[in-house]
Amino acid sequence: MYLIGYDIGSSSIKAALLDAATGKCLATATGSAEELVIQVPRSGWAEQDPEMWWKEVIKATHALQQLHPFDPAAVNAIGIAYQMHGLVCVDKEQQVLRPAIIWCDSRAVQIGDEAAIALGEAYTLPHLLNSPGNFTASKLRWVQQNEPEKYKRIQHIMLPGDFIAMRLTGDAVTTLSGLSEGIFYDFADQQVSTSLLNYYKIDKELLAPIVPTFGEQGRVTEKAAQLLGLKAGIPVTYRAGDQPNNAFSLNVLQPGEAATTAGTSGVVYAVHDQVAYDAQSRVNTFIHVNQTAKEIRNGVLMCLNGTGILNSWLRSITGGMDYNKMNELAAQAPIGSEGLQIFPFGNGAERILANRQPGARMEGLAFGVHHQPHLLRAGQEGIVFALTYGVDIMREMGLKINRVRAGKANMFLSPLFREAFANTAGVTIELYNTDGALGAARAAGVGSGYYSNMKDAFIGMECLATIEPEKGPQQAYTAAYNQWKKRLDQILLEY
Repeated sequence: MYLIGYDIGSSSIKAALLDAATGKCLATATGSAEELVIQVPRSGWAEQDPEMWWKEVIKATHALQQLHPFDPAAVNAIGIAYQMHGLVCVDKEQQVLRPAIIWCDSRAVQIGDEAAIALGEAYTLPHLLNSPGNFTASKLRWVQQNEPEKYKRIQHIMLPGDFIAMRLTGDAVTTLSGLSEGIFYDFADQQVSTSLLNYYKIDKELLAPIVPTFGEQGRVTEKAAQLLGLKAGIPVTYRAGDQPNNAFSLNVLQPGEAATTAGTSGVVYAVHDQVAYDAQSRVNTFIHVNQTAKEIRNGVLMCLNGTGILNSWLRSITGGMDYNKMNELAAQAPIGSEGLQIFPFGNGAERILANRQPGARMEGLAFGVHHQPHLLRAGQEGIVFALTYGVDIMREMGLKINRVRAGKANMFLSPLFREAFANTAGVTIELYNTDGALGAARAAGVGSGYYSNMKDAFIGMECLATIEPEKGPQQAYTAAYNQWKKRLDQILLEY
């Protein structure tokens, strides 16, 4: 019996084939070898063609079959993880009306800020737990204001994962977790926010019908099955945004547990059993995948946009060297990079900076002191320090973050990055042999009922390494972080 998971990212579309009985990953594949194109029509904008995602899903599924031939009739269920906060608009024929406005697009920041003021402090954070910012609801308002003819033709708006599920099943549906990530959900009243919809003049009917995060959400159509090389009728039994799904993938389900990633974006996501928010809305709270009517399970998320793009930029200006070589060189420089500081805020508005955009900066450069290793190390430290800055905000909200789990991938492949994060943030890091696509496959088994409980879904998952803070390095990293944070506070006074 097999389970298939898809991870609909902004850089790539990944698929995983899981042996349901053993929890063993049989194959993983991406649709294309090259990173997916992000269109930037204007500074601060970011768009992708949803049909490109669907084509990549088809390619990735065919690649799975080539890597590990399997009987399509033996596929028990499909799960979907996806890039959060995107806006996809489709008409009554389920055709895409415009490119998707994706997660890192900043065009709607002012719209969201104005909404927060108009709705008032007494409503916005106590009910939405987040400022509307540049999230999905605000992006939809932008379309309404700037592309009224297209807006009139919208039958449903959906998140990227909802769109892929619709292409699989023909059914346009969404989840409460998804609505909360779009800032459509009122946590106090436990329903779709009519106040926000009324302010934005958005018809509630544009929101797709709600289905549970786990459970049958539709079945693969004949048309989709032919394109994918699968069997019609396979149920789609799970969908979640990439960060809630990453937390599930790492078995982060209970209060006090936290997950982290450092790929395209850098994220720390911690589970909380309280309805809580940051007074400046610098971190965000969404419904976690395992919330029930009886138990609050919210995910508090801090995000750093300028993570993978900084590492990629450093690679490009240092001759395109291998990332492993970059990591080795970075480790040759001392902790603190001898005063060279990088502030990784050059990829749009950053929530942890209250949507301010100071841009990326490099400071303290001394030509006679600093060389390539210092530059590479300062880049990794800058990302770690920015993540720690977000963790500090979460701790101020009452979250206890002492141990975090991550997949052994992306920047967590760097021993220096792992050491820096453990010692700066003061956390124990556990690395696991999992990723978003595998997590979606495991979750599909929960949703289909193959696994009788969530605990059974993690069979075959192993802890590969544990990194503890160390007293000596921790003191040095803390000193370097405090200097970095002091300078950041000065920079932010200008904005």
